[in-house]
Amino acid sequence: MEEVMKEIMKATASINQEDLLHDFRPMLVIYKDGRVERFLGTQSVPPSIDSLTGVESKDVISTETGVSVRLYKPQCVESDEKVPLLVYFHGGGFVLETAASPLFHSYLNVLSSKAKIIIVSVNYRRAPEHPLPAAYDDSWAALEWVRSGLAGAEPWLSQHVDPARVFLAGDSAGANISHHMAKRVAKSNNPDGKITLKGLVLVHPYFWGKDRIGSELQKLNPTTGTKQTSDDSESMIDKMWKLAHPGTTGCDDPWINPGMDPELGELAGEKVLVFVAEQDTLRDRGFHYKDLLVKSGWKGEVQVIETEGEGHVFHLFNPSSPKASELMDQFVEFINTC
Repeated sequence: MEEVMKEIMKATASINQEDLLHDFRPMLVIYKDGRVERFLGTQSVPPSIDSLTGVESKDVISTETGVSVRLYKPQCVESDEKVPLLVYFHGGGFVLETAASPLFHSYLNVLSSKAKIIIVSVNYRRAPEHPLPAAYDDSWAALEWVRSGLAGAEPWLSQHVDPARVFLAGDSAGANISHHMAKRVAKSNNPDGKITLKGLVLVHPYFWGKDRIGSELQKLNPTTGTKQTSDDSESMIDKMWKLAHPGTTGCDDPWINPGMDPELGELAGEKVLVFVAEQDTLRDRGFHYKDLLVKSGWKGEVQVIETEGEGHVFHLFNPSSPKASELMDQFVEFINTC
């Protein structure tokens, strides 16, 4: 991935800085005329019957909301069999990638096959063209569509899903969305009783805050309290959040900092699994999230699993590596034993 970043920077070096309103290379740039040009997450693949796993996928667009989702159904599911449902929210900092991205399409094919689950992958609108809370609104609309699908509107859901075993998951910004959707599920009262949220899987969650925590503090001079070295990744996180949510109150906004949310303990689900990566700038936010949940009085169980020597969403960029395979196995075990 590092080599890809370098190639993008080299290829975009000729861009005239004076034409830019915002420069987020190697991810994207925003021109003064309002045009957005992305350099990552621009590829897409159609739904298919995957040749490696046999998983079948299809795209569905809600006629009521216009929100699209991609569904995955493993070949091994019998005609009258009920299996768990995973609603997945892709990452990309709220500004990159789609549900049709090769990264997520390939990953969810394998996950659907190994876990023997139906998956609904949500294609929410992205910032900056559609700033937050658009992604949250679309994600909730997708869950409402899932509810109608379980009631009979979508055969893959009504025929094959056990409504008592529904999970939410996502990576990075998608993990952030999963958390907020679980809170909204708890508040929705679920009047028709069709969905029982069993658990959440948050992979390298995109949470942040104004004050440094954990190992982030090691980058400060203990005498002066100032940074000993600059950290471009932390600065980028701050800037990307403000790009995605121009109306934010800052990095202590409850949308990105769970520690500032007085209603944190009002979370649907019985169990939460959080994955963190040792070399990820967001690492300590995952551990902090666990501590916050415990202190909030939430009655469920929360576990954090750390992958040593790896960075942010490494499992998507190198899915065949031993550590990515281990993360996949832990993901599958959580769903199958919850």
